[in-house]
Amino acid sequence: MKPVVGGWSLRRRVITLLTVVGVLLIGLAGAEAAMAARNRTQIDAILNQTGPLRVQSQELLNALLDQETAIRGYAVSGDPADLSPYRQGLDREKSVVASMRTLLGDYPQIGQELQAVEERTAQWRQSVAEPVITTTEQSGTSAGQALVTEQARQQFDQVRAAVNDLQEEILAAREQAAANVRTSSNVLVVLLIVAALVVVVAGAVLLLSLDRMVIRPLTGLATQVREVAEGDYQHGIATSGPPEFIRLGEDVDAMRQKIATDLAEVRAARERIEWVNNQLQKQAEELTRSNRDLEQFAYVASHDLQEPLRKVASFCQLLQRRYAGQLDERADQYIAFAVDGAQRMQRLINDLLAFSRIGRLTTGFVEVDLNKVMGDVAGQTEAARQYADAELTWTELPVISGEEPLLTNLLANLVSNSIKFRRPDVPPKVHISARLVGTEWEISCQDNGIGIEPEFADKIFVIFQRLHSKDAYPGTGIGLAIVKKIVEYHGGRVWVDTDVPEGTAIRFTLPALPEDIAAAAAAAVDPSEQPQAMAAGDATPSNEVPAALTEQSDGSDRPDRADESPESGRTGDMRETVG
Repeated sequence: MKPVVGGWSLRRRVITLLTVVGVLLIGLAGAEAAMAARNRTQIDAILNQTGPLRVQSQELLNALLDQETAIRGYAVSGDPADLSPYRQGLDREKSVVASMRTLLGDYPQIGQELQAVEERTAQWRQSVAEPVITTTEQSGTSAGQALVTEQARQQFDQVRAAVNDLQEEILAAREQAAANVRTSSNVLVVLLIVAALVVVVAGAVLLLSLDRMVIRPLTGLATQVREVAEGDYQHGIATSGPPEFIRLGEDVDAMRQKIATDLAEVRAARERIEWVNNQLQKQAEELTRSNRDLEQFAYVASHDLQEPLRKVASFCQLLQRRYAGQLDERADQYIAFAVDGAQRMQRLINDLLAFSRIGRLTTGFVEVDLNKVMGDVAGQTEAARQYADAELTWTELPVISGEEPLLTNLLANLVSNSIKFRRPDVPPKVHISARLVGTEWEISCQDNGIGIEPEFADKIFVIFQRLHSKDAYPGTGIGLAIVKKIVEYHGGRVWVDTDVPEGTAIRFTLPALPEDIAAAAAAAVDPSEQPQAMAAGDATPSNEVPAALTEQSDGSDRPDRADESPESGRTGDMRETVG
């Protein structure tokens, strides 16, 4: 079953968590900023308001005490100089009160207490200080002292009490400001702690969420994918967690299913291929056994048929020699038919025996000089060439790896066919040439004979396939089949070139030696060296690419003409002319 994809995505969850944490931290930061500003205001109140007010209240008290002391001294001495402290105290009082009033904007209660001090001070001056000064000046010290009574001292005590009340109010205000500072500081510390807790809790929640929503699902998915990768392609992949991971698991499982399906098809195909290979191997073994049995049968049959055929041919020939002319003409004709049939049967059996031996009885591949082979072929076909007044020529031929007897048989069959299938009243000409094409030697046997129609180009290589009657052109029809088998045994191919203007051109390929390929490549890289070697007139070694062959292997595809005589003076050019 596929998991149901739903709920919040991982992106949405992470964004929501970060948003909540961000809002909380921003709120805490705002509260901390407000509390810090409040704390700074309260500290400023202590340092710049209540503190100076307390000092100034003490200065105010000292100014009033100086005034009261100066009045008492003047009443005793009557000396106007003793009034200087009174005048100075009065000025200082006014200055201190003016300064204090500038700091009382946030403290109306202190302002009321300061107003009370001023009122009582004014009453004391009006009822005590000014009368004492006036009386002393007018009536003398005795009259002035008479006014400094207990009641006058009580009035100044009231002034002093009012100043004390003012100082207590200022102290109370200062204590309150200090308490507010402590409170705001504590709140600020609490806010900082809360912010730290929010960060820690948010980090823990994020870590746990990542572990539950990311790490565990990914680990589970990786484990299942690893099981599939180890070969369990039928293991279904199920994923939990956010919708993204569930969809990823579905995609991976879909890929697994496709791989499993393809793998099943591949296994089925491999099983079919293995079955077909087994059948082919069995058929190949059966075919090999059948071919071996057929070759053995052909070999044995050819040997077993030799003896009765020899007897039939021998006795028919005896009959022909002994009773020739003694019987009637029809009997002589019958005896001639029997002799000819026995001889043709012997030739067929010998050709069949030679065909079955190709590739079965081997002497191993060696380096064979085809020029030497052509010399042997010329010797073997000398009688036929003398009879037909034939001309056999060949250019410089390469050295290849093969079996010399088979290659001799190959070229002898081609030359014999060219001589046999000649045009009437036209002396046959046969020319053998070779050129290097890629990694193979292409060898051509071209004549000026009757030629081959294109529709019969493939039939001539079939065993016992004849295009003419035995009366017109004698033979068993197995020569070109032997040619084809020898060429294929050496790793080449043979065909008829139907594009020649005259006669027949049979071409076949044989693998070239590595040194010939390397020499051709070197000559292609530096072609200036080849003409110099030819101009020197040096004979071309048998294991190098002949100059006459590299001249044709440069891309030209000009067919060799049997009626064209080789260029005089060409190195390696050979000519065998009979007649």
